[in-house]
Amino acid sequence: MKERSGGVRRQRTAGRRTPRNRARTIGRRNLTKPPLKSEAASRSATSRSVLHEAFSAGQRAGRKMLGNDQSIEQQARLAWQEQQAAISADLKGYSAAMQAGKAFMQGYAQAAGRSLNIIPLALNKPAAAVVCACNEELTLGQVLVQLKRLPLTDIVVVLNGTTDNSLTQVLEQPGITLVYEPDRAGHDVGRALGAKMTEAETLLFVDGDMVVPAEQLAPFLYAVDRGDDVALNNLSSLLPPFARQDEVSRIKAYLNRVLNRSDLGSNSLTAVPHALSRKMIQIVKPEALAVPPKAQSLAIQHGLKVTAPSQVDVIRSNRLRSTNTGSGNEVARLIIGDHLEAIAAWLDMGGNKSQARSISRAEVAYRRNAR
Repeated sequence: MKERSGGVRRQRTAGRRTPRNRARTIGRRNLTKPPLKSEAASRSATSRSVLHEAFSAGQRAGRKMLGNDQSIEQQARLAWQEQQAAISADLKGYSAAMQAGKAFMQGYAQAAGRSLNIIPLALNKPAAAVVCACNEELTLGQVLVQLKRLPLTDIVVVLNGTTDNSLTQVLEQPGITLVYEPDRAGHDVGRALGAKMTEAETLLFVDGDMVVPAEQLAPFLYAVDRGDDVALNNLSSLLPPFARQDEVSRIKAYLNRVLNRSDLGSNSLTAVPHALSRKMIQIVKPEALAVPPKAQSLAIQHGLKVTAPSQVDVIRSNRLRSTNTGSGNEVARLIIGDHLEAIAAWLDMGGNKSQARSISRAEVAYRRNAR
């Protein structure tokens, strides 16, 4: 009877899983899986430890603040620059580095009894910004205010054919390198002029008609400081499907495709903000920056590292003018012409002509039918 009873019991339980059996099965399964939660908890604990260390270091530095000619922002930035390598050595990526920097600045401000309005970005190489402007008196001042929150060694403002009060806006800001061109030299010539005026290893390019918070500019500086040569504004998610894109977006994507960088989509040096390395500028020459797609093409052809690390929505915030609205407007024609010049330069350097002409029927159909 015992054997029979035991056999019946085994038959009854073999076909179904009791809560106890299910728990045992789950337990056995988990033995074969990596302890993801434990690893995540370990990383979180490391992050908390680093942030606590950064805050404490900031407090110690803040107590030592000197009453000299340096502003508190300058002293805090220098203190973080000196200590960030040791504190954040175990942290990877821009977000983690910024969190540690913010913790340091919070500790510094608390100990010093002052407020700080700077971006705690620690760079390994000197960086500068180039601002191109023409009749931007309403926005240029605020553009400069945001740039001064970044760890820049120089800010170069190129006033290109301006006739309004923009010059006064620049002269009111101390520590600015001014390039004044009374006659309009060209749409993107200011970039080439500005690049020649500084020897910084990283150059950030912005326009004077668009106020971008320093928090959104910092990732471009960080990307180039850590090894990228070209850090583009990643606008991919802001564009409509291919069937509804304008001719400018399409030709940007086409250029990237013939350069075997379809992963870049329509991202282009035409759009600001972006950042460039000194190495890139030396290779393609500053003059090439006057034709942004050509400079991008040359950078890719020379094997430089081109990425699109961050996004700033310049589509909705772009200032509307008579020259940049409507199909076939003046700016659109200029940009398309620049891209054709870039393709011509690519062919001159030995680009594959058949590649420039051929897009598979399947790809054309897919993009045409995209919704």
